[in-house]
Amino acid sequence: QTAATLGGTAKRRLTATETSLAAFQDRENPYLHAEFEPQRVDKYELRKTFKAHIAPVSALSLHPKKAIVATASDDNTWKMWSVPNGELILTGEGHKSWVSGIDFHPKAANLATSSGDGTVKIWDFMKSKCVATLADHSQAVWGVAFHDSGDFVASCSMDHTAKLWDLTKHKCRLTLRGHVDSINAIVFQPFSNNITTCSGDKTVSLWDARTGLCIQTFYGHQNSCNHVAFNLRGDTIASTDADGGVRLWDVRMVQERLQVNAGPHAANKVAIDRSGTIMAVASDDHSVKVYSTEDGAFMSTLDGHEEAVQAVLFESNGSMLLTAGSDNTFRVWN
Repeated sequence: QTAATLGGTAKRRLTATETSLAAFQDRENPYLHAEFEPQRVDKYELRKTFKAHIAPVSALSLHPKKAIVATASDDNTWKMWSVPNGELILTGEGHKSWVSGIDFHPKAANLATSSGDGTVKIWDFMKSKCVATLADHSQAVWGVAFHDSGDFVASCSMDHTAKLWDLTKHKCRLTLRGHVDSINAIVFQPFSNNITTCSGDKTVSLWDARTGLCIQTFYGHQNSCNHVAFNLRGDTIASTDADGGVRLWDVRMVQERLQVNAGPHAANKVAIDRSGTIMAVASDDHSVKVYSTEDGAFMSTLDGHEEAVQAVLFESNGSMLLTAGSDNTFRVWN
């Protein structure tokens, strides 16, 4: 039974599979026509630095409702902190290798992590423990992302595949095959059924999570792609590469819209603010570089990290920027 026909079925209890399929019904992005003021990143200053881990901090995720950030680290742990005060709330231990990716459930019921041990773990806050270990990847897992329904998690791996996991059954539902090198980052297009990946094969791909088929591949990067991110409206993809190249892609027109050279050092991560007009790039040269997404104009550099910056996030209410790096810290800018 398809997701499209579920709405008209007779009144009966849906099976777990049908509930999962219902999560993929078409819906409108609530931010499609929203207007937000650009964040004044050119005025941002370093406010606080927190020595979060005993090894590099590789990823950040913001709690969807509260002023809380989660950090993932090469020390095999993840932690949750209040922001901007940096009080430690929780530590997650269980991975047997570095933790590469982290993402909050959209309703904050739990949290997903990915690791060099080849697994994805789901952590339940009410039970204060790991409730599922998803182990179908054959090599290190680089990233993890929740679908906005909260019923599915996507992961990407060094094994050249991405996987979609059904959290009602804790099983792999789809494997996405097509990249010919490590898949380094994964993200859902906001409020859609599409997944975007980027790879060491220098490409960015868009996939249909209902079928597992590749919808579109974007070519243009000259080196391995490190990260992908969407704007809130979901019509623009930003991607970064090992040469410091940053490209913006128009999803509807299926073409490159803009390219920025943030090199020569690698661009590790990118984030777009809620207005969609500003992007921040985490660089291997210890800085965060800020550009306009409209014309690629350079706006400012945020200096403070003592080693490579590995993660960058705009806070959703528009007042802060969070960064993390190989100096074992996360930092708050506003």
